[in-house]
Amino acid sequence: MRRKRVAVLFGGCSPEYQVSLQSAHAVMSHMDREQYDLIPIGLERHTGKWFWYRGDLDEIPENNWCREQVCTPVFLSSDRGVHGLVYLENGRQMMLSLDGALPILHGGNGEDGTVQGALQLAGVRVIGCGTLSSALCMDKLLAHRTAESGGILCPRSVLIESAQEEELRQAMSSLSYPVFVKPVRAGSSFGITRVKEESELAEAVRKALVYDSQALIEEAVEGFEVGCAVVGTKRLITGEVDEIELSGDFFDYTEKYTLKTSRIHVPARIPSALAEEVRKTACRIYRLLGCSGFARVDMFLTPDGRIWFNEVNTIPGFTVHSRFPGMLKAAGIPFQDTVRMILEEGLA
Repeated sequence: MRRKRVAVLFGGCSPEYQVSLQSAHAVMSHMDREQYDLIPIGLERHTGKWFWYRGDLDEIPENNWCREQVCTPVFLSSDRGVHGLVYLENGRQMMLSLDGALPILHGGNGEDGTVQGALQLAGVRVIGCGTLSSALCMDKLLAHRTAESGGILCPRSVLIESAQEEELRQAMSSLSYPVFVKPVRAGSSFGITRVKEESELAEAVRKALVYDSQALIEEAVEGFEVGCAVVGTKRLITGEVDEIELSGDFFDYTEKYTLKTSRIHVPARIPSALAEEVRKTACRIYRLLGCSGFARVDMFLTPDGRIWFNEVNTIPGFTVHSRFPGMLKAAGIPFQDTVRMILEEGLA
């Protein structure tokens, strides 16, 4: 049987470039090469140029991959009949058809629907969430409004576009401290600040607006964060619920990738019946936002046992230490099987 040709996209023009290298390396290292013909496609950090990487996969995590002798420039073919890539070899234009593409691109310019849209326009099957769900989940305000329409509890929030005193005053007229200020469309806690009093608000908004043209002021939810890994489209499989134990104000970028002072408990330290309710809520949110393939749904659990929506990561971290594979591993699904399930689902 012919091996299916799958491109794995990594890197990208995003602050989360380095994390993408780690995640993609883990995924590619666990692919069954007897079933899949792997085509590693690296997106250069500054120019966004696409390269077919033909070197050692172990060079990727340390960012030693982008070298002329092992990289061939490629671009998506506008001919949907090719459903793949175009490159030059010995002065001749060559076509590389794909059975599918798996973007492992965290944050903007990768997780936000832009790459998914380009792939779909070129007739390339996207493994994972498509254009609409990727864009919707990246927009924190629209994701919350959509979830609310389906009866999911979401924190109160106000959209803001500047740090001017009058705009801040109007925004806070309907909210209470503490609040979180965050970019509307950004990944992995970039630009997010927990604000306890008015004197901190303007600077927090300015920080958020570095990453996006709009910011969200959102009331803090009492309790702690829980998450749930979801795999599938028609039939959904969930991992064990995990729990984030914080020592600081929130799970920021540094804590996500170093766990210097925080801890992740999987399974979460909650009653089994409540964990099952968290899984069901995660699946409801996943459906409401049109997700497919895989995603990690993050929620808050309050002391009275209520579940509040936080966000959906349509391309969660995929290192062997990341939350998404960790939750599935705790449910009896090892990393290699997780990769197999995702590929089979995406190419079915």
